[in-house]
Amino acid sequence: MEKIPMTRAGHAALDEELKALKSVERPAVIRAIAEAREHGDLSENAEYHAAREKQSFIEGRIKELEGLLSRADVIDPARLSGPIKFGATVTLVDEDTDEERTYQIVGEAEADIENGLLNIKSPLARALIGKEEGDSVEVRTPGGERSYEVLQIRYV
Repeated sequence: MEKIPMTRAGHAALDEELKALKSVERPAVIRAIAEAREHGDLSENAEYHAAREKQSFIEGRIKELEGLLSRADVIDPARLSGPIKFGATVTLVDEDTDEERTYQIVGEAEADIENGLLNIKSPLARALIGKEEGDSVEVRTPGGERSYEVLQIRYV
C-alpha cells in the first residue's frame, strides 16, 4: 500500500471528521431512518429514502477516511529545513502583478487552495520543490504561464 504524506494538522483534521461522523452523524441518521420507518409504506416515503441516501454517503466517507488515515505518513514540518519540500510554508510574489501569496505544501487529502493549503501534486507545488529563497519559478497553469519569485520558506 502506498503511504499518503500528510501534515500533523491535516491528520488531526481528518481524524476529527472521522470521530464526528462516527459519534454524531451516524447515530443521527440511524434515528432518522427509524423514525421514517414508523411513518409506514417505505416505497413512497421520501424521508426514509433521503435518510438512507445520507447514511450511504456517511458510511462511504467513513471508509474513505479510515483508508486515508491508515495509510497516512505523518510528517512534522517543524523538523524540516532547507529548500522547499513537503510541509514547507512558502511566500511567493507573482512577478507580473506583484501580488504576494503564502501556501503550505500539503498532501492531496488535506489540500484546500482557498485556505492556502497547496496540493503536493499540483503544478505549482511540483515546480516549487527543491527551490530556495530568491529563486524564480515558471509554472504552466490553466490560466497560462506564470512566474513567481520565492520570497520566504518556513517550516512550522
